[in-house]
This record gives sequence, C-alpha cells and structure tokens, in this order.
Amino acid sequence: MPDVGTAGWVALAAGAVLVGFAKTAIGGVGPISAALFAAVLPARSSTGALLPLLMVGDVLAVGTYRRHADWPTLLRLLPSVAAGILTGVLFVSRVDDTVMRRTIGGVLLGLVAVHLLQRWATRAGEPVRPGRVAAVGFGLLAGFTTMVANAGGPVMSLYLLASGLSVLGFLGTGAWFFALVNLVKLPFSVGLGLVSFGSLTLTAVLVPAVLAGAVVGRALAARLDQRRFEIIVLVATVFAAVNLLR
Repeated sequence: MPDVGTAGWVALAAGAVLVGFAKTAIGGVGPISAALFAAVLPARSSTGALLPLLMVGDVLAVGTYRRHADWPTLLRLLPSVAAGILTGVLFVSRVDDTVMRRTIGGVLLGLVAVHLLQRWATRAGEPVRPGRVAAVGFGLLAGFTTMVANAGGPVMSLYLLASGLSVLGFLGTGAWFFALVNLVKLPFSVGLGLVSFGSLTLTAVLVPAVLAGAVVGRALAARLDQRRFEIIVLVATVFAAVNLLR
C-alpha cells in the first residue's frame, strides 16, 4: 500500500468517486481522476492503479446501457484503436516517470482543447459526421491517450457526438467501447509493470468509492446544470494538468 498521507488518500478517494460518477453521469470528469492519481502517485503507478477502478466502472456502465450500443460505429473504430494502444505501449515502455507524468499533463491539456473545439463546432452548426479517415484518426488518438493516461474519454465523446448518436446510443456505445478497450489494455499494463499486486490492493480499498460515485451519478445526472458543470470540470482539469507539467 502506498504511503501517501491523509491528503493523498483523500485525493485518491475523490478520484475514485469521480470514476464512478463519470461512468454513470458525465464522462467529462474522467480526466480529473487521472490528474488526481498522477498528482499523488508516481505517474506509471497512477496509470496502473486507476485502470482496475475504471474496469469496475465499466461493469456498472455496461450493466446500465448494454442494450443501446451502436455496434457498426464501435466496430469501425476498433482496428485503429488497437494500433493506438500498441503505440502507447511502446511509448510507456521507453520513457521514465518524469516524461510519463508530463505526457499525462500534456494529454489532459490537449483534451481540454478538443472539448472546447467540440463546443465551438456545435455552436457554429451541426458538426459534420466523421468519415473513415476521421474514424482512423480518432481511433489512434483514443487508443494512445487511454493507454498512456487512461484519458481517452474526451476523444471518444467528440467522435460519438459527431456521429449523431442518440443519448442512449452515445452512452451504450461508450460503455461497451471502454469495457472492451480496458480489457485489452490489462495484459499490456501487467506486462509493463503498471498493474501489480500493490495496485490491485489499492483498487480493492477504493472500490467502495467508485460505487458511491456511481450511485451519486445516477441520482444527480438529470439535475446537473451541464454548462456550469463543464466549466468547473475544464478549469479543474487545466489546473491539475499544469501541475503535472512542472
């Protein structure tokens, strides 16, 4: 078990709560979980500790939205996502903890920019649905960011929104996507030493926080002021990402 002090445990518990919340309500809080874990733990360890918690959240999400996936959209992405994951594996195997931490920070800032671009495109008019070339690009980026920083959610959100899916289609496709991708990532993470007995012990301790976050997410999803909440998430993510770049 890591010796991170009281403040560290509070941050990890908050990150775990946000994992559950992201899986059942608003996925935009996902990058904050990655930032909180990377701020408390060594960057490589943070990635391995967060992955099993995300998989617990995946079970909850698939259990809720499993019947609403758009499988043609999902299957179109998988080959390029696999290539992105393999690129991420190669990257993680060759960099040290400092580069890993700064990469996570850079990825998070990039995803904030992607989110802002998405909002701008939506306001400017109906976004153009991505074709095959765009799907390859989104898949590569989603695979790489999820392997390196467990932060592929904003990339996938942009792609799924641009694909014109219904709300339930968006939630169901996203739930199955991350359930499958995280399952694929697991053996690579074990082989790279990111997931270990110690990280699984930490996961066991934090699972109740994930479940609590999922319960809160289900209860509050329909009551949240989406615009105000997005602003809070973006500001918090930028602050955490800049801290990781130090």
